[in-house]
Amino acid sequence: MTLRYLPDAGKLYGPEWTKDPQSVYARLRGRHGPVAPVEIAPGVQAHLVIGYQAAVDVLTNAGGVWSKDSRPWQVRLPDTPGAAAALGMLAHRTNVLYSDGADHARYRKVMTDCYNMIQPHKLREMVIEVSDSLIRRFAATGSADLATEFARPIPLRVFNLLLGRPDADSAALISALYDMMEADGEAGARGVEAYYRYITELIEAKYADRGDDLTSWFIDHPVGLSRQEVLEALVVTLAAGFDPMASLISNTISRMVSDDRYYNSLSNGALSTYDALLEALRAEPPMANYGPYFTTRAVDFHGTWIQPAELVLVSYAAANTEPTHLPDELRSDGGAYLGFGAGAHRCPAADPATLIAMTAIERLTSHLSDLELTVPREELEWRPGPFIRSLAHLPVRFTPIRPDQPGESPWSAQHPSSSTPSDQTSPARPADYATSAPWSS
Repeated sequence: MTLRYLPDAGKLYGPEWTKDPQSVYARLRGRHGPVAPVEIAPGVQAHLVIGYQAAVDVLTNAGGVWSKDSRPWQVRLPDTPGAAAALGMLAHRTNVLYSDGADHARYRKVMTDCYNMIQPHKLREMVIEVSDSLIRRFAATGSADLATEFARPIPLRVFNLLLGRPDADSAALISALYDMMEADGEAGARGVEAYYRYITELIEAKYADRGDDLTSWFIDHPVGLSRQEVLEALVVTLAAGFDPMASLISNTISRMVSDDRYYNSLSNGALSTYDALLEALRAEPPMANYGPYFTTRAVDFHGTWIQPAELVLVSYAAANTEPTHLPDELRSDGGAYLGFGAGAHRCPAADPATLIAMTAIERLTSHLSDLELTVPREELEWRPGPFIRSLAHLPVRFTPIRPDQPGESPWSAQHPSSSTPSDQTSPARPADYATSAPWSS
């Protein structure tokens, strides 16, 4: 059996989509209402939920017709490059993203319990150290690409530490994931191989010698994950923690430096970093279209007939920005946003993700208070793809600062043991930012 062809499908790829997805959402909304047919890659179609209430209904599993198991959909995909690309984000895995019922509850308990073990004030210290070490690399130059030089390395270095590897090992993880995310062919294959080698070595090391870190907690959690399930927990932790968090940081910064409500200089804005973060989560959520579901039976959903095993994606970006013609304080949904999802599959790491993003941005703007874009915001380059809304580059200029100038700087706060010629390491150790698991005592 082949997948049903959906007529008049909007394309979530190509130059128009990459430049201005909101215009695509508006056109789809006008033609189809809250649920629209789309093509996420050539030959790969889906139903895109673009209405706020419809999105809430899917995410809260109203009616019990939605499943996270993608296998019935996978087996019907054509053997095409577009299908292969889609499977990178949608292929079934034995983890919290692609499970239902008791399996999902089991995986989610591990994730939630272990994420809750991270001490917020210690996590903040870690982010400060990582952020300052990155700022030191470009602060004296007067310009930077904050997407590639700041936002993207932060989550990888932070999670590398949280997973139980020293900061000196983060370069290998960064290189592997950059190759995986940005390259095709030989470089992409090399990135996949390096990524799984990193995770396999991490698991083997932690089975041999536990520590106070996420990997060890995954291994020792009372639900008893298998080695494969531990590997899948690490894969989803890094996948969900890298690109979305990096994009949230850069998307938020881009709004702050181009909007006078946040500052004329960053020190005297009327709105806070938290306000900017919430606005980015509402208007430009890093996971713009995801939350994949697959119907277990035919259903008439908000006026659209969806057949069994068809792919349904939630457009957080479209649902959050659905026109209501009412100010936020009068909206029936209270101006709420779905940047972290909703319901049983809501992101279990929303709180640490917010803390990491806010701390990194506040550290940057406290050191470099006159950041400004080198091009108008509407001319910034966005990365292509149907799922992520992410800046390819975020070029800024600022007044340079030097290591020898008076006052607080990224150098003055540097821990003495962290000074190295390359500034590749941090004084942080994984155990410094954790608390012992309750089941380990």
